[in-house]
Amino acid sequence: MTLKRLALKSGINREKTRYASEGRWYDCNNVRFRQGTPEKIGGWAQISSSTFLGVCRSLFNWVTLSSKNFIGLGTHLKFYVENGGAYNDITPLRATVSLTNPFTTDTDTNSSGSTTVLVTDANGGFVDEDYVTFSSASAVNGVTVDGEYQIDIVSSTTYNITVTGTASGDGAGGGTVSAAYQINVGTAFAIPLTGWGASTWGSGTWGVGETSVNDIRTWNQGNFGEDLIFGPSGGSIYWWDAGATDSLDTRAVLLSSLSGAENVPTVQNIILVSDISRFVFAFGTNPQGSSTLDPMLIRWSDLENATNWTSSLTTQASSLTLSRGTEIVAAVQGRQEILVWTDAALYSMQYVKLPDIWNANIVGENVSIASQKCVAYANGIAYWMGKDKFYKYDGRAQPLRCDVRKYIFNDFNTLQYPQVFSGTNESFHEVWWFYCSSDSNNIDKYVIYNYLEDIWYYGSMARTAWLDSGLRDFPLAATYSYNLVNHEEGIDDKLTSVSSPSAISAYVESAEFDIADGDRFAFIYRLVPDVNFDGSTADSPVVSFTLNPLGSSGSGYHATTSEGGSNTGTVTRSATSPVEKYTSQIYTRVRGRQLSMKVQSTGVGTTWQVGTPRIDLRPDGRR
Repeated sequence: MTLKRLALKSGINREKTRYASEGRWYDCNNVRFRQGTPEKIGGWAQISSSTFLGVCRSLFNWVTLSSKNFIGLGTHLKFYVENGGAYNDITPLRATVSLTNPFTTDTDTNSSGSTTVLVTDANGGFVDEDYVTFSSASAVNGVTVDGEYQIDIVSSTTYNITVTGTASGDGAGGGTVSAAYQINVGTAFAIPLTGWGASTWGSGTWGVGETSVNDIRTWNQGNFGEDLIFGPSGGSIYWWDAGATDSLDTRAVLLSSLSGAENVPTVQNIILVSDISRFVFAFGTNPQGSSTLDPMLIRWSDLENATNWTSSLTTQASSLTLSRGTEIVAAVQGRQEILVWTDAALYSMQYVKLPDIWNANIVGENVSIASQKCVAYANGIAYWMGKDKFYKYDGRAQPLRCDVRKYIFNDFNTLQYPQVFSGTNESFHEVWWFYCSSDSNNIDKYVIYNYLEDIWYYGSMARTAWLDSGLRDFPLAATYSYNLVNHEEGIDDKLTSVSSPSAISAYVESAEFDIADGDRFAFIYRLVPDVNFDGSTADSPVVSFTLNPLGSSGSGYHATTSEGGSNTGTVTRSATSPVEKYTSQIYTRVRGRQLSMKVQSTGVGTTWQVGTPRIDLRPDGRR
């Protein structure tokens, strides 16, 4: 009888076959590695029962001079500021107009009355799902239209809204009405475009075209002192006065509307506030004196002045145009530099004062980048996802060694690259990327790089934005349930209810490894587990160990031997003091040449860490 130690290397490896990856872990979900051993990841809990409207794509945390802890939150429908678990709508207005008798009710299709009201506004400018707020309206056929409504567009000058009351008759009315339109909404996910107008000029068959995608609504934001500067890609730049007495009840305004504003860009794709001397940058913007967007143009405001963008001999506001690529895709603040990605190269921008002020040098060529939000900066290094590999920049741009590259990019919806986003989890030395798998238009997968241990792991999770901030107690993520959740809080899933948690199913499975010599079989009759349940809240937390034997590599798993029996057993904690006690051994009946081991938990209140289990085996002849 021989006790064989199952000591496996840290991290997941999917670049080889299951058998060629012997000695490594091969598959996992909701598991991380710490100092070489796998453990279940931490839980998550909603920060409040409040929700917001739309799919969130941007989170930013800052603190005001009066110590208010705010989070800017941009969705495809609105922009909010979160404070104390409440989501305060500060979405800027596009226009405020006065309308005369704009409402029409029609009860012909519903004899008991209709809740649909047709609105006529010859000014136009609205799109489907926009928001409008009406005030000072008179009742029309028993219905008073007052407050905020979402638009269901009918034509370029008419749209429907749904009211709470029911109309008692037909006809137009409402008197003199004030209509305040919020900025146009964006799209929640990339929609494939085909045929005429899709792709680029000269590509595809005449009149048919190729497949391309529209842009999703993405926000960029940063604080200028205690105030917030933000804007949607392809839109204007806005300012929110966070220090105002009634700030949470006040909408943001155009930066160009502030006193003293000069030549503020009218359109931009990315906004960034530099750490060095507080310049406000616009990447992919219109030149001074023009309204046409140049996707390779960078402009910045005057030193310590967010509103003056006039390039002159008396200011440090200026601009430069990058040369490699067709558009600027992403920009982040690095250490003593600003890193700028085009679709073909990586640039480093540095402050050099007058006369050039900022210059840009190419530090990486022939690199790809998946999206505007796919760059994470950790430990002085920039990490990002490309179109078919991962990269890092630590003074030079280079591909990042990846043990799961083939697995990730073989199951990837490339039409949804714009949704990819990243974030750091500094407590565990991790960079996370979230993406859409091949059969999903919504984010459903993640992959993690642990830069301290240089290892990878992955899993399934639906999130839309991430924030790792030292200004809050936990990393934050936005969900498709339209709320924010604290990650690493507790050990269970409290996405929908803090008081009634759900279990987080987690597992890790090894690659195949030999348990016998040459063509001989081995018989395993006992497993000696090595696991702890530190942090578990259940009285008797449980994990299952499964041994999957093979007759030969590639033959498929078989669960029993000719003698019969089971290959799965559970380990249950029975005591925690003075030394944690749990099931000391699992008896099983397993026969094979190779073996794979799986550890899994599915219970509420359970967390675990696996060490080095052992199996008791003996030679068992040949077949």
